[in-house]
Amino acid sequence: MPTDFDILVIGAGQAGLSAGYHLQRLGLRPERHFLLVDRSPGPGGAWQFRWPSLTLDTVNRVHDLPGMSFAETLPPGSSTVPAATAVPHYYELYEKRFDLRVHRQVSVTVVCDRTEEGAPAERGAVLNAETDTAGTIRVRGLINCTGTWERPFVPHYPGAQTFAGRQLHTHDYRTAEEFAGEHVVVVGGGISAVQLLDEISRVTTTTWVTRTPPRFRENTFTEAAGRAAVAMVEDRVRRGLPPGSVVSVTGLPLDDRLRAARARGALTRLPMFERIEPDGVRWADGTFQRADVILWATGFRSALDHLAPLRLRGPGGGITMSGRLATRVAADPRIHLIGYGPSASTIGANRAGRAAALELTEYLGLR
Repeated sequence: MPTDFDILVIGAGQAGLSAGYHLQRLGLRPERHFLLVDRSPGPGGAWQFRWPSLTLDTVNRVHDLPGMSFAETLPPGSSTVPAATAVPHYYELYEKRFDLRVHRQVSVTVVCDRTEEGAPAERGAVLNAETDTAGTIRVRGLINCTGTWERPFVPHYPGAQTFAGRQLHTHDYRTAEEFAGEHVVVVGGGISAVQLLDEISRVTTTTWVTRTPPRFRENTFTEAAGRAAVAMVEDRVRRGLPPGSVVSVTGLPLDDRLRAARARGALTRLPMFERIEPDGVRWADGTFQRADVILWATGFRSALDHLAPLRLRGPGGGITMSGRLATRVAADPRIHLIGYGPSASTIGANRAGRAAALELTEYLGLR
């Protein structure tokens, strides 16, 4: 079967731009050997959709893309600039400097395999990527960088459909001021949960609930500790298990803002409620908390629905990964996933982009 391109890169966030950069370094050319597509209207990946109060002094960290530093794109005294402005600006300049030619508002709806069902993936077999605006793109290899932003996760709790107030996810959050005068129940124990809890508790009353007790980290997080945390997630995906949460290993960094939130009582945590009622939440012991808003800061799942026809998931719901940095799908070496498992961070995406480009071009005989 003829192909349109050797490789399709889906997603132009940190992972996709890193992959595109390294494919070029290996001698491949955009729009000739590989194509980089993105569903969003402009540069910036998921960063362009983040809430306005997430500034450069509150964001976890934005790591440099290969070949161009983030700092050189920032004006002096830019710590209070919204991340949703600064990072997309950086990505836009990066795309132009390296001529990555991202094709935008192209959503890959499904990827199908030309090999016979049940047969092992063949080195030259074609993958058909069906899109909403660009027809079907035929490729020999795929680097998937769709991240998690499009798949917010909300757990099921009895009575959720009866709640008369407002329910929203981190994905939909904009500003704390919109909750003034309302009691907000914040659900979740990750970094975003405590950041939003801090903001909202400044303007109104809150209740914080988590499934497990949060573990705060007072000391500086070392590179060795970071590598150990990523290694634990990598071990899971290499065994075909669903990726675990990195923050469950690293703990929550306790900075000055969170110390102040703890001092005013905002970080008093309660265990998860048992059910939701029309005007609040109730615990198993009968305790009730009236609520106007439930904010689900419960994380995201990998946006991989378009790969469902390839049957990559095992019985436990995970995808068995292999390769140098666990980006290669073990059952199908034509496919690399960046942002799944240990590469689900800006620095992880950088390293994974290089590994995926090297391994896939080698497998396809492109170098």
